[in-house]
Amino acid sequence: MVEIKNLSKYYGRNPAVKGIDFEIRDNEILGFLGPNGAGKSTTMNIIAGYLPSTGGTVTVNGFDITEQASEAKKCIGYLPEIPPVYPDMRVEEYLNFVAGLKGVPRAERKKQVEDSMEKLHITDMRRRLIRNLSKGYKQRVGFAQALLGNPKILILDEPTVGLDPSQVMEVRNLILELGKDHSVIFSSHILAEVSAVCERVVIINKGEIMAIDTIENLEKNMTADTVLNLTADGDKDKIIRLLKDIRGVNAVSEVKEISENRNLYQIELKEEAVRNEIMSVLLNNQCSIVEMNLAKLNLEQVFMKIIQEKKKSSLEELIEETNNSNPYDEEV
Repeated sequence: MVEIKNLSKYYGRNPAVKGIDFEIRDNEILGFLGPNGAGKSTTMNIIAGYLPSTGGTVTVNGFDITEQASEAKKCIGYLPEIPPVYPDMRVEEYLNFVAGLKGVPRAERKKQVEDSMEKLHITDMRRRLIRNLSKGYKQRVGFAQALLGNPKILILDEPTVGLDPSQVMEVRNLILELGKDHSVIFSSHILAEVSAVCERVVIINKGEIMAIDTIENLEKNMTADTVLNLTADGDKDKIIRLLKDIRGVNAVSEVKEISENRNLYQIELKEEAVRNEIMSVLLNNQCSIVEMNLAKLNLEQVFMKIIQEKKKSSLEELIEETNNSNPYDEEV
């Protein structure tokens, strides 16, 4: 388990991370999400022991990353956003070198290197100079070095950058497999990947934790209003007018033409019970309902909603601060 408590990082007076708290449970794949500049890579570098914190603690399997750095780092395999590979070394040579740095016993080194190359499908590249590899293969070599030493915790910062779709699927399956015996913190800008491999996510923005929950709960709880997808036959303008006149319909937010005289409407409701009124009104006005079902926000929509709410909150705070300030209060 990894426990992060009141973690902060300042560069001068500028905060990159502001007193955050979360944990990575045993055998859990935790998604770590945020826009550029949110503090993701800074946090991951601190957890891995690559970067000192300004305040707070990181405990890895009971070892403090600052006070017991050597013991803590033995538990961690880290793939940073830019893989730490040496271009003038050959793949197998480099992995043997990293295994030595990690203190892997010489008798076990060969097998661990072979296993890591096999898992990342780079065995046939073992004699190649790293400088001559494609970006995708360099990424795989970086991932392979993270597995050396059989670490209990894996920190993966954008592990599928530069990979083609088939390679992405391979790495996704590998992460799922590793999650059976490892704790994994996994950062990616491709939210479909996070949804595919993670059950729980942490969303960070401007150095602050905005949400920690399962994807299922976030998708469910972030929908303040009920959203209804309705496919119906009939005059589009007439149907929109009828829908907007129904008490409990907040908005008809999207209309998409499916075929002649058939459209898909996305309707925001105050409560789910309004569905019955919609059915009654449309049928009484000779509009045929083809399909009707409740919509749910996906992870990408949840992420954008959380980030936008943070921006709105920050703007409101700035406006309030400006309104409350008095230019004549300065000392003369």
